[in-house]
Amino acid sequence: MPEKFVDLLFIDPPYNLTKYFNGNQFKKMSIASYTEWLDSWFSKLIKVLKPNASIYFCGDWRSSTSIHILLEKYFLVRNRITWEREKGRGAKSNWKNASEDIWFATVSEKYTFNVENVKLKRKVIAPYVDDKGVPKDWESMEDGNFRLTHPSNIWTDITVPFWSMPENTDHPTQKPEKLLAKIILASTNPGDFVLDPFLGSGTTSVVAKKLGRRYCGIEIDKTYCCLAEKRLEMADYDKSIQGYEDGVFWERNTGIERSKAYKMRSRFVQENIFSSPLLTPKER
Repeated sequence: MPEKFVDLLFIDPPYNLTKYFNGNQFKKMSIASYTEWLDSWFSKLIKVLKPNASIYFCGDWRSSTSIHILLEKYFLVRNRITWEREKGRGAKSNWKNASEDIWFATVSEKYTFNVENVKLKRKVIAPYVDDKGVPKDWESMEDGNFRLTHPSNIWTDITVPFWSMPENTDHPTQKPEKLLAKIILASTNPGDFVLDPFLGSGTTSVVAKKLGRRYCGIEIDKTYCCLAEKRLEMADYDKSIQGYEDGVFWERNTGIERSKAYKMRSRFVQENIFSSPLLTPKER
């Protein structure tokens, strides 16, 4: 790959646990060994980053120690985002694992962060008004009262893809399009280049395409590559992103998620993805 062409590097590697990916197994290892494994390929990606590039690195609680150590070695660590997963098995002798981390780092002190592009629209519980009856920082809409709030590093508005959502695939660790939209809108501008070296079923490239960014993804599994290609094809006709409407992000279970049009689109896209000529009957 050429040098210094990437504006945003999004990394979602196998976490430090034993898991199967379409027949390929990744095995849990010690923190030291996992850190060494991450570094073995991550260090080779540094040359592709522009001087003002941003890096987002996904992990769970087991992987976060290694990710932090690695990012501190090469870049400026800015924050750690924790997002709530709705899914997750209950535990009898431990706390249920219902969150994941995304580490945010930059190459230098100069970087892109478009805070106005990633505000969250929340329902107003106590709609205060001033002495003239004018709403304070909120607006009245057909579905209720809402306020635009600044984004924090705790994300509770993300929905993990499930069977009736148009973006859902069989990939076991697929990230939601809404999650990628937040990152891409915050840390890139239209026309910027996004790289994902663990593309999976294509979410990063699909969202980048929908939002007018250039993109490149790397994936070793043929089935996941086919799913990614089909989703990219569908993005030519459907540029909507669940939970993102009218230029703002909505709380879970509000806005587009409740619309009849969204449900119709969900059925249409699902049928087209899984009837794709790119997939063999076994892969569908």
